[in-house]
Amino acid sequence: MSTSQAPWSPEVSPETFLAMGREVLAQQPFSRLIGAELHALSPGQCELHVPVTEAIRQQHGFVHGGVVSYAADNALTYAGGTAMRVPVVTSEFKINYVRPAVGERLIARAHAVHHGKSQAVCRCDVFVLKNGAEKLCAVAQGTITALPQAPSV
Repeated sequence: MSTSQAPWSPEVSPETFLAMGREVLAQQPFSRLIGAELHALSPGQCELHVPVTEAIRQQHGFVHGGVVSYAADNALTYAGGTAMRVPVVTSEFKINYVRPAVGERLIARAHAVHHGKSQAVCRCDVFVLKNGAEKLCAVAQGTITALPQAPSV
């Protein structure tokens, strides 16, 4: 990528776009800790995977709700940020757990439902993969907000 291209520029190839997203994920200590992987990324859409390990299960053997929530939140933020093509944060989100996450892998698929210059409304479905079949375990929706630009010095 040339230095004249802004991050998330429309001229960036899909492969470079995904690589840039993976670089961002690699800078998140918690994401590294749980082994999160950015599987797919395009403007306004994201697919994030989290391998299910003993370390992220709660006492009943399900993936801890906080980890399911993390997957939804991070996927929502990627979807909103890539739709607006600016650095972002989550300003709010809601999650509904529909079944315990029991399986080998969480898959969070998010997309921007609507976006403007300063915020995006995004939706995410979180599935758990077990024996090759995906089962919906949570549904989330959130508002992703552009970070204010740093003042020039």
